[in-house]
Amino acid sequence: MLLMQTKRPRRNRKSPAVRSLVQETTLNASDLIAPFFIMEGTQKRDSIEALPGIDRLSIDLLVKEAEPLHAQGVPAIALFPVIDPSLKDHEGSEAWNPNSLVVRAIECLKKEIPSLCIISDIALDPFTSHGHDGIVNDRGDILNDATVDALVKQATSYAQAGCDIVAPSDMMDGRIGAIRKTLDNQGLDQTSILSYTVKYASSFYGPFRNALKTSLTFGDKKTYQMDPSNRREAVRELLLDEEEGADMVMVKPALPYLDVIVKLKEKTSLPVGAYQVSGEYAMIMAAHEKGYLDAQSTLFESLTSIKRAGADFIFTYAASQILGLLN
Repeated sequence: MLLMQTKRPRRNRKSPAVRSLVQETTLNASDLIAPFFIMEGTQKRDSIEALPGIDRLSIDLLVKEAEPLHAQGVPAIALFPVIDPSLKDHEGSEAWNPNSLVVRAIECLKKEIPSLCIISDIALDPFTSHGHDGIVNDRGDILNDATVDALVKQATSYAQAGCDIVAPSDMMDGRIGAIRKTLDNQGLDQTSILSYTVKYASSFYGPFRNALKTSLTFGDKKTYQMDPSNRREAVRELLLDEEEGADMVMVKPALPYLDVIVKLKEKTSLPVGAYQVSGEYAMIMAAHEKGYLDAQSTLFESLTSIKRAGADFIFTYAASQILGLLN
């Protein structure tokens, strides 16, 4: 039977050339930010079991790995320090040490790869003996304002070292405004702030904590990270961060919260980023190792969906793996 069908969407899918012409979302190397885990030493590489293909690196190897990524179009990397337990204390004071691992990494990267954008995480959990993102009192409460004071010192230290973007990921109230005011008052007004505006208390962070060699000694992070059930609250956090002076905002995790990315994109003219977190990456890699999925094509599809939802940039551990598909 001959169908009287004049409207045939399949005509726009009939060849690679036609599909390319009508493609609505394009993923580029310039959309990606590559996270790096850094550690002390020289010529040191330590594989991360929970994140196949990702290693903890000493600063010299960090430079060697960042160079080819940048040469292939990745504009920025993000730094996450793995520090010796002896340097951790109740307040996380190593976070604002002027000669810290992160400070030295920033200075080295700006010297060796000056065009690379460097993003530094602003949070205390890599530095605290208890594993929380904030300063804790005797009752086990996370002290918001005392933590903000510490985060301001940390952000100032990294900005003075030459960091392009500081990225508070702690979810304390008021930290964006406090950091912005201090940076401006100290002549560091060109340092951008990328706020982890919407960071959920997610189960997808497990491999990341393994990579940082950090764990909680008590409780959980639900009093400061957001409830995964909430979306309107994300808009409230967005409006506050805009008012306090954030230059960019981010949703974390990414794939389980595509609806939140869409909502933020509708509500702001600021750039909106997303973090394809360790659990998202690890699940795909585990399925690949079992032969259930192809890692490269699945990672590419996942990242494309995140961009389709509205993300202007994406933190991803898969940057090096999918560059071949992009270029």
